[in-house]
Order: sequence, then C-alpha cells, then structure tokens
Amino acid sequence: MRKFINIKTDLPGPKSKEWLKKLDNNVAKPLSVYVPAIIDHAKGALITDIDGNTFLDFSGGLGVLNVGHANDKVVEAVKEQVERFTHTDFSVFPYESLIKLAERINKLAPGDDPKKTVFFNAGAEAVENAVKIAKAYTGKKAIIVYEGAFHGRTMLTMTMTSKPEPYKSKFAPFAPDVYRVPYPNCYRCPFYKEPDSCNLECFTALEKAFDYQVSADDVGAIVIEPLQGEGGFNVPRAKYMKKLRELCDEKGILLIDDEIQAGIGRTGKMFAIEHFGIEPDLITFAKSIAGGLPLSGVVGKAEIMDSPDDSSIGGTFIGNPIACAAGNAVLDFIEENNLFEKANHIGEIIMERGKKLQEKYDVIGDVRGLGAMIGYEFVKDRKTKEPNEELVSEILQRAVRKGAIFIRAGVYHNVIRFLNTLVMTDEQLNEGLDVLEEAIQEALND
Repeated sequence: MRKFINIKTDLPGPKSKEWLKKLDNNVAKPLSVYVPAIIDHAKGALITDIDGNTFLDFSGGLGVLNVGHANDKVVEAVKEQVERFTHTDFSVFPYESLIKLAERINKLAPGDDPKKTVFFNAGAEAVENAVKIAKAYTGKKAIIVYEGAFHGRTMLTMTMTSKPEPYKSKFAPFAPDVYRVPYPNCYRCPFYKEPDSCNLECFTALEKAFDYQVSADDVGAIVIEPLQGEGGFNVPRAKYMKKLRELCDEKGILLIDDEIQAGIGRTGKMFAIEHFGIEPDLITFAKSIAGGLPLSGVVGKAEIMDSPDDSSIGGTFIGNPIACAAGNAVLDFIEENNLFEKANHIGEIIMERGKKLQEKYDVIGDVRGLGAMIGYEFVKDRKTKEPNEELVSEILQRAVRKGAIFIRAGVYHNVIRFLNTLVMTDEQLNEGLDVLEEAIQEALND
C-alpha cells in the first residue's frame, strides 16, 4: 500500500479511455501522449486522473513545475491579474508586472555587468531571439552549437538542435550558417578518452572549427547548454566552460547560455552557469519561470540587449501580463521557501539512490547531474557503453502503471531524467524511487 500513489483502475481507466478515443479521432497524431490517462487535477507533486487514479509526477510538465502543480501563490497571482486585465500588448500599453519581473531577473543573472531582459512565449522563441540579438550586436552571421543540443523546433532552433529523429527528419532544408562541434560529454567522450587521460580534446576541436568550418570573424555567438537536457543530462567540465568564456572574449564572439531546462533553480542555483563561475553574454530561460504559464525570455548585458533596432524583436503576446504576474509569484515562492537549497537536498537523495542502484544493477552505466537535475544512464554493457533504450522503455512503462511518471532523455533515449517539482517531500521522493527500483527489477527479471 502506497501513501501517495493510488491506482484504482487499469490504465487507462474507463473515463480516460473514452477521452483517449476522442483524442485519437480529433488531435493530430504527432502530438502523441505518454501517460494513458486524462488529468482531472494536480497539486504539488501529485496528479489525479478523471478515474480517480493518483500518480507521483517526476516529469514536472517537462521541467516546467519547479514550484509544483497549482502552487497557491501562483494561482492567487493569476486570479488577481485576470480580474484586472488579461492583455494589452506591452508595446502598446505597458504594465508593472513585466517591468518588475525584468528588474528581478536582471538582479539574479550572474555577473557584475548591468543587465536587461526581454520576454517571449516559448523556449524556442527565446533562443531564436537571443541569436538575433547577438547578430545585431556583432554584425556576424554564423553561430556555433553542439552535438546533443536541443534548442527548439522553429526553423532556426530546429537547425540548432542536434538529434535528427524525431525533431528534424522530413523538415529540411535548414537555416544556414549553423555549425556544430562536439559537446564536452565526459561519459561518452567523442574522443574516447577517460577523465584521467582527458586533455580537453573537445575544446581543441572547437578551436579547429575556426580552421575547418567557419572563420571566427564570421561567428556571432556560441550557444551552449551548461547542462544538456534532451541530450542526456550531460555535465561539462568547469575547465572547459572557463576556456570557452576566454575563447569567446579573445575572438569577439558572444557566449549564449541556454537555460531553458536547467534554469530557475533546478540545479540549486538560479542559473546552472553559476556552477562554473563565468558570466555569459546572454541567457535564455523559460519552462519553470511562470509555474506552468507560457513565458520565456532573454537576459543579458544591457549594451548587447539594446543593440537591435526599435521593434525588430517583439510579438503580440510576449510577456503576457498573467504570465508575468505568475513569474513574480514564482520568484517570491523560491525566495520564501529556500528552493535552491531544497533542490540540492532533493538532488542528494536522487544521486545517492542512483549510486546505490548503480552498484546493484550493472545496466546503470552512469549517474550524473547538478542539484536536482539528475540523470541515470542505462547501458547493455558498462565497458562498451552500448545504450539500452529498450530496457528504459520497459522500466518507464512499468513505473507509470505503478503510479510514478518518469521520462527519458538522451541521443539514444536511454537516460531516465528527473524533472520533478522542488516542493516534492522526502517521503514522496522515496516512494517514487521505490517504484522506479521495482520497475527496474521487474524489467530485468522478465
């Protein structure tokens, strides 16, 4: 008997089954769904479907719910804002909530340089506009991105994204002047090095890109995730990140830090880049900034942010007043509840449990991450590191039917990633980890 999970029916339950049939008949098939149920309500770390089944949620709306489902402070802020006004278009009639949120994010961004912020709707929109801002400032047309990167699904950000399936196949041609280099992936080193023999060959490859791919004189920005999300929760070495900052300064290239998934406290700091002690020129953020409402943004050095021409960036719905009100409530909640500290606490539990599982099951090749952003990578053989996508699929399906929602990541779909809310209690966390271990055992034994 679980304390939090309560699965009363087969999945899908009878009510969900009816709606899933309607979904199949009416919603475009590319929007496939993972959990075979229809949500009724959610609170904190728990989701209850329309058949009364209650799940522990470790997906967090794909990293959107750091402050939890239906956070009281966010809900109250949204209600209050809706009653006042829902929209003006900020460029027509500005409002306080956006200005206040920009001021707060400017103060939270790392580094001593004066900052400014602009808001958008989705993560891809923030990344695309960060590139536009960089091009406007530098006058250079090219950008460099990384293997394993995920930056979005618009034409430019799809080009910047690394994985062909399912994100790029059948959608060519792509945007020009986007060049790709190896990511500093220490577990799957592209140069087959071990940590003790590493000479940062990946950084040398970046330098050689200026000889073999594109002149540094043409590169406006290098865009990097300080902890790869979709790519498999890969963490670069601090030495690489510092050398990257130095290289950008030397070549007159802007450093864009993509924090769409890693930001807003998930790694135990406001932005993951803070773990490396460097200041990027621009930071993109989204997902958890507004507690589930669509809001994204770019924060960066004021001189750079002010460089595009008037009205050259913008959009009708950007920085929606309701989303900005939610964003301010999110920052209030983070501050009042020491959520950065809580993220580190959650991460310690997930990491410790992962290390124990790794000792017990040789199919777990690596456990890695920062703060609460942790990934377990599954392999068929630890020596060859052959990915074990099939096992991960089986584990996740079993976990869902037991009432715990986990999701995967990685170029080979073989990493179980933790994006659970940071308000999840220790009891809830351990109950979910128990379910995960049960699912691993059953998948290996069958």
